[in-house]
Amino acid sequence: MTDSTSLPPGDWPAMQPGWVWLCGAGPGDPGLLTLHALNALAQADVIVHDALVDDRILGWANPAAELVYAGKRGGKPSARQKDISLQLIDLARAGKKVLRLKGGDPFVFGRGGEEGQTLVQHGVPIRIIPGISAGIGGLAYAGIPVTHRDVNQAVTFVTGHDRQGRVSGVDWTSVAKSSGVIVIYMGMKHLADIAADLMAAGRGADEPVAIVAQATLPDQQVLETTLATCAADAEASGIGAPAVICVGRAALLRQALDWQSLAMGTPPRNADPLGLGRPVEDG
Repeated sequence: MTDSTSLPPGDWPAMQPGWVWLCGAGPGDPGLLTLHALNALAQADVIVHDALVDDRILGWANPAAELVYAGKRGGKPSARQKDISLQLIDLARAGKKVLRLKGGDPFVFGRGGEEGQTLVQHGVPIRIIPGISAGIGGLAYAGIPVTHRDVNQAVTFVTGHDRQGRVSGVDWTSVAKSSGVIVIYMGMKHLADIAADLMAAGRGADEPVAIVAQATLPDQQVLETTLATCAADAEASGIGAPAVICVGRAALLRQALDWQSLAMGTPPRNADPLGLGRPVEDG
């Protein structure tokens, strides 16, 4: 897709005055935006967007649209969730075509469910436009598949903190025992505590961990480490939020599937990082 916001021919939905469309902008790279999202950007009168929505995506908006920042960043002044939801209601009742644009997918740790429910309770009609979540798309850009037949039959997505910003109340023991791969959103602040909880529940100290920061963007960073050392290694490397954390042997597959390095001519570090000793297609 070029700088043009034109859509291919199709029966694209029309945004109506008084509606709010809750839309995911994907993990960052504008190329991962959906066509439905692009259609919404072209029609909206007001775009209420999060901090992690790339400026290049906002550049595709209707030139007459009002851009309203409603970002939430840990440890920084942020709009209150209640105020954001009430603002969406007010804008819709004023007859605006409202696009609520969120990073990733609005229903994956994005408070889209809460905002949508508030709108419905106040009689505001909504449309949901999913987006690619960072826990899948961001890891894929690092060459890490969240599922692999030789690694896991389950993957668990968890948030690293609760609504007050404290370490998440997730039952880490159950998660550690039931899921081969764990993908953690918003976990950098409490990484040491989370790693300790997982090891206390039986996960090995040498279990592979990958941390992907600024996922899918030009300044993407990837740290490959282990459960025992991930917090110290993250601090030493300077890698920080926003980041997604992958715990499990799936992280090893980056050694073979780091496609961005492969595209630049770098050979794979290890074509058999799981040590299968056989062609994968024979499995």
